Amino acid sequence: MSLLLQRRLLCTNVHKKWKVKQVTKTNFQESLKELETHVSNSDFVAVSMEKTGSFSASWHRVLPFDTVEIAYCKARHSAERFQLLQFAVCPFSIADSNKFIANPYNFLLFPRDELRTGMPSYNFSCQTSHLTSMAREGFDFNACIYDAGVSYLSRVQESKAKMQIGNYMPCPNVNNSSSTSTTADTVFVERIKSRIKYWIKSCEKCGKSTSKDDALLASLRKIVMGSEMFGSRHCLTIDVCSDRQVQLILEMLVNFPNVVPLLVPGKGNTALAICLVLMKSKEDKDLFERERQKLEEEENKKLRGFREVIELISASQKPVLFHKCLDDCAFIHSKFIAPLPSEVNEFINSFRSVFSHVIDVNHMMKKFEAVRNMTSISAALLYLKNHFFATVDVEIPDQATTNGGKNDGLDALRICYLFMKICSILKISPCVTESGNKHLAAELQDFTNVFHPWTADSRELADESISIWANNTRKVNSEQLVFLWGVQFRITASMLKNLLQESHGIFSREFDVKLVDKDCAIVVFWEPGLSKAFINAMSNEQISGLLRELVSNGLRVASYDTYRTVCRLGLWEANLSESLDGALEKSDGEFSNICCHNDNVMNLDNR
Repeated sequence: MSLLLQRRLLCTNVHKKWKVKQVTKTNFQESLKELETHVSNSDFVAVSMEKTGSFSASWHRVLPFDTVEIAYCKARHSAERFQLLQFAVCPFSIADSNKFIANPYNFLLFPRDELRTGMPSYNFSCQTSHLTSMAREGFDFNACIYDAGVSYLSRVQESKAKMQIGNYMPCPNVNNSSSTSTTADTVFVERIKSRIKYWIKSCEKCGKSTSKDDALLASLRKIVMGSEMFGSRHCLTIDVCSDRQVQLILEMLVNFPNVVPLLVPGKGNTALAICLVLMKSKEDKDLFERERQKLEEEENKKLRGFREVIELISASQKPVLFHKCLDDCAFIHSKFIAPLPSEVNEFINSFRSVFSHVIDVNHMMKKFEAVRNMTSISAALLYLKNHFFATVDVEIPDQATTNGGKNDGLDALRICYLFMKICSILKISPCVTESGNKHLAAELQDFTNVFHPWTADSRELADESISIWANNTRKVNSEQLVFLWGVQFRITASMLKNLLQESHGIFSREFDVKLVDKDCAIVVFWEPGLSKAFINAMSNEQISGLLRELVSNGLRVASYDTYRTVCRLGLWEANLSESLDGALEKSDGEFSNICCHNDNVMNLDNR
C-alpha cells in the first residue's frame, strides 16, 4: 500500500466522526459569541489556514541551510504574495493526559471592501496546485468570493479607515495646559465661548417655539449659527487648526457641563474639528454616553470583521498552536496586524505583542530523528501511529451545530490531536494548572516561540550556524558554504561531488554536495577558509585542468552572502541559478526592475 494511500485512510478512518462548525457572514456574529466562551474556557488554541499558495519554486520554501533572517525573508514573500481563504480555530481544554475537549470552527474569508474605503485592496497570486487541491476537497469558491466569505481589516487599515469615514472619537481627558496663554489664545477662547453661549440660547428658544413663524425663525437661526442634529440632539461643529486650539476648547468646556465634545479625526493623529453635542439633562448625558459607546463598538466590529477572532485569541493570552509557525505567523501579521517589517527581530517583537506564546507542533516532531524533514500533519500522525502506542480520545460537544456535514478546517483539530500524541509519547504534561502562559509545563517552554522550522532555538538570531540536511544535526557556519551552478547536463549530487574531487586540490579535503533545485547545488566545506579559497580559484586566471574546462563550459560559483542578497532584495526567480546570476550581474541600486515570474502562478487583480 502506498504511503499516500495510507495517509488518506488514516485521515478518513480516525477522523471520520470529527465535525467542524462552518462560519460564514450569515452566522459570524453568533459564532463569535460562542467562540469567545470556548476560548475563555480552553487551555490552548490551535489554528490552521488555507491559502491561495505558499511558494512557486522549490528553493522558495524555508530550507535547512537558511538562517533565521533568510527564513523570514521567504515567509514574508509568501505572506505578501498569497491570500487567506480559510482560517480554522480550535480552542481545546485538557481533560486528562490522554483526552481533550475541542470546539472547532472554520471561518470562510475574503478581503472584500464592504465599507467603500478602498481597503483591503489586494493584488494576490494563486497557485494552481493549491486551488486544485482545495477544489477536490469541495471548497466553494463562488460562496467565498460572492457573499459568504467574512471580510476584515488589519489594525493599521482600521485606523486609516476610521479617518476616511470620519467617525467621531471621544475627546481625551482635559489637562490644564502648562504653557502661558497668549493674546491670540485669549481672543480665540472668548470668540468660541461667545459662539457656544449664543448657540445654546438659540437651541433653547428653538425648543420652546410652537408657531409656524417661530419654527421658520428657528430653522433660519440654525443655518446662521451652523447648528446641526446629532441624532435627536443639537450639535455644533467647530473647525480647529491645531492641537493647541483643541486643548483650549476642551479647557473652556468645563464651564458648559451639558455639552459633550467629540473629535472629528483628520489625517494622522490630528483633529479636523470638534463636534459639540447639547444634552438636555444629566440623565440624557449618561444615556448619550451609553449610546455612543454602543454605536462606536458596532462600527468598530464592522471595520474589524474577522479580525475580531484574532483580537479575541490575543486578549485571552492562551498558548496558540501552529503546524508551520513561521509561515502562519507571517500571514497573520500581514493580513491582520500591519505590513510585515523588513527585519526579523522587529517582526518577532511585533507578533509576540499579539500572541505572546506560540507552539510549533512541527518543531516538536523534530524530537523524532527519523522524521525531522516531515512537514505533513497526516504523515506525522501516520508515523506516530505505526511506531508508538499512544491513545488519545477527543470529545467535540458541539457537533450538532455543524453545517451540512462539511469537514473543511479539520487541520486545526488534527494539530490538537498531533500535539496530544507527541506529549503522550515524550512524557510531556499538557495540563495547565491555571489559565495563562506562565503555567505551561517546563518541557513545553522548549518548543515555545521558536520561529525557524529547522533551528533548535531561533531566539539566537545572530547565530550563523546552519544545518545542511534535515535529518543531520551537524552544524556549519554559513561562510563555509558556496552555491554552484552552470553544469551543462543533469547530474546527481554524488556525480557532482566526484567531478569536483577530480577538478582541484581543494576538494581533497572534507566537503559535501547537496542539490537545491535542478540547476543549482550547494558545496559545504567542513574546514574554515576553503570556501573563500575555492571562489578565488574560480576567478584566478591561472586556473587549469578540469576546473578550467568546467568554468569554460559555464560553471559559476557564489558565496552565501550572494544568496542572502538574493533573498533580502526579493529576486524570486523560478530557478535559484537565475536569481544568483541576477545578483552577480547587477550593480548596487539596479534591482528595482527585477520581478519574479512562474508559469504555474497567476496574478489576480482584486478590484
